[in-house]
Formats: sequence, structure tokens, C-alpha cells
Amino acid sequence: MRTLISTAFISLDGVVEAPGGEPGYRNSGWTFKHTEFVPDAFAIKGREQQEASAILLGRTSYEAFSPVWPDMADFAEYKEMPKYVISTTLTDDVLVSNWGETTILRSLDEVAALKQTEGGPIIVHGSASLNQALSDADLIDRYHLLVFPLLLGAGKRLFSTADNDTKKLELVESAAYSNGLQLNVFDVVR
Repeated sequence: MRTLISTAFISLDGVVEAPGGEPGYRNSGWTFKHTEFVPDAFAIKGREQQEASAILLGRTSYEAFSPVWPDMADFAEYKEMPKYVISTTLTDDVLVSNWGETTILRSLDEVAALKQTEGGPIIVHGSASLNQALSDADLIDRYHLLVFPLLLGAGKRLFSTADNDTKKLELVESAAYSNGLQLNVFDVVR
């Protein structure tokens, strides 16, 4: 069974919306506007590319990343890696051709089936709504959270507000950096 890893830049109050400057959010670009860049704090991002064997995205994140990530040196390891996009509306004719194989999944059941296949970890980038649905369906196995010392208030959050049973997490790695960022890696306890 493959491990599904949710990775996120997250504010202390749980917001994950528009960390890199995506339009339409009042605090867009919060990861670089308010926090000094410390390279060590972002080492997890390189490690994720080495450890992952596939990427899972929601439609909105796919549409944001696919025009830019294929040509970015920072994401070179992801270029040829298989990508899966979960969407009920996306069609094959709008998929980019320069970012490796991309498969559209239509349901969480298809994600669950993907997890049952052979292969290494699958990493989920961005995709706030997808992360909430995956968590509610108990499909996420691990969280890589880079926590920024910011309170953003309104915005899309990583975690669902559904009335779910308690889900226990085990902290398996942590680090604190000079700019106030914290890395927290949690495994979901089942």
C-alpha cells in the first residue's frame, strides 16, 4: 500500500490559501512577504521530491501549478513523475503536454484504489478542498507541515470542519528555524 502525504505551507491558524502569491486572496504571498527566507527551513521540499513517486492535485492546484512548475528548476524532480488530478470537470484536452504523464481521477474511491497499487509515496501539494476530503475519507497517512508564525484570519484551511471522530497524529519529526518557521511531520495513527 502506498503512503499518501499531504504537504503544506500553513499559518499558525491553519490557513493554506495563496502562499505563493496566487491572485484573489487578500493575504496572497504570505510565505515570503512576512518571513525572512532561511534555506534550511525549506529543505523538506527537496527531500519530498526525492522521496515521492507521484503527485496528487486537485483541479484548482493543477491549473495553478501546471503552467509554471514544468519549467522551474526548483521542481525539476516532479517533471517526469506521474501526476494524478482529482476532478469531476477537468478533461484530457486541457492537460499540459510538458509535465509528464497525468491521469484524471474522478472520485475518492479512485484515490483509494491508487493507494493500493505498487509504488512509493504519493504527495499532495496545495489543494485545500482535496486535503479536507482526503482527511475526512481517512486516506492521508502523513502530514508535512511547514508552519509560519502568522495569523491570517480568513482563508482556505487545510483541515476540515466536519464533525469527525478524533484522529490521533504521531509527531515523527520536528524542527524550529531562526525565522520562526516550524517543521512538523505527523503520521496518522490508525
